[in-house]
Amino acid sequence: MMSVKFEMSPTWKRDLNEMVQDALRDVAADYQKMFDRLGLQYKGRPIPEIKAALRHELSQLGGTISDVELTDYATLISEGTHIKIQVER
Repeated sequence: MMSVKFEMSPTWKRDLNEMVQDALRDVAADYQKMFDRLGLQYKGRPIPEIKAALRHELSQLGGTISDVELTDYATLISEGTHIKIQVER
């Protein structure tokens, strides 16, 4: 028979939170690059065209979005509004 001893670090909650925050910042950076690129490429373009491109880009990143949100973001992109992704603590 084999026994295993497992001890939790006293700071495990803080350490886990830091790892999660780092991962969220990485995801946010990927989304920010996507929105920046689409903003440059699709400013002034028709909403349906932007929605299709945005839906495709989001799916490439593993994301999903409602049609209402998709329309909102596509409208902002068409208008030339800068979209900033932020991770809150």
